Amino acid sequence: MNQAHPHALHGTRHGHPQQHDTDGQAEILDLDAEVLAEHTASITAWLPLRTAPRRIVDLGCGTGAGTFALLDRFPDAQVTAVDASAGYLQHLHARACARGLEERVRTVQADLDDSAWPDLGSPDLVWASASMHHIGDPDRALRNVHDALAPGGLFAVVELAGFPRFLPEGAPEDRPGLEERCHAATDRFQAEHMPHRGADWGPMLTAAGFTVEGRRTIAVNIEGSRNEAIGRYALSGLQRIRSAATALSPEDLTALDELLDTGSPRSILRRDDLAMRTERIVWAARRG
Repeated sequence: MNQAHPHALHGTRHGHPQQHDTDGQAEILDLDAEVLAEHTASITAWLPLRTAPRRIVDLGCGTGAGTFALLDRFPDAQVTAVDASAGYLQHLHARACARGLEERVRTVQADLDDSAWPDLGSPDLVWASASMHHIGDPDRALRNVHDALAPGGLFAVVELAGFPRFLPEGAPEDRPGLEERCHAATDRFQAEHMPHRGADWGPMLTAAGFTVEGRRTIAVNIEGSRNEAIGRYALSGLQRIRSAATALSPEDLTALDELLDTGSPRSILRRDDLAMRTERIVWAARRG
């Protein structure tokens, strides 16, 4: 959720318990899953698996973007979905029931920075999308994943290269470059609170005993005209940036508020030039 995954902008952390969960936080994770569904499917198809996994763990599962992609890709598999948020896990379970998949999904609430990790069984595949950068001690977490995996099992780490961009470079017309200034302001905040955001996980995986068998960068560039969810995604994401971007100038804040005003003719929802642009980076690492 780097990576500034959307949920990272407003304090929701896969690795740590939240005081509360809101519909808005779940909504943006669901939008993320919807918009990136095709790219997620391409990642699951790319994984260098020796055999189809039967036991999968989705580590820091959020509302289940990875869980459901993995269930679709591997119809004989069962997935253990792990997250710190009870609200997300309830949301995921309800979705599984609605799709008739409840027998194939087990949910586990756990803080991945606790000294005692949950019993994850002996999975063939562990998937961690937009979650590892939230963990305070990723080296220990990587060792825990390594030890939990079955021999020959695969660990897939997926991260966004940055929170997506939605506006053209010269937009909005009265404050060109506004989106980049918003990101610069939130990047400073995130660098303080999530030092592993944007990390190269390859060396850390090797140090934890894995053999990195593949690394892939996937360009994401989806025009809003092809996916109506992009407008809603942009609105939700910029709303969360607005709550954190206290360093913006008054002029920038005014322009941002106008984009976020759904009743304004300048609302981001009324623009016909939106696109979602980012990169996803995947590391595939095997336990020997």
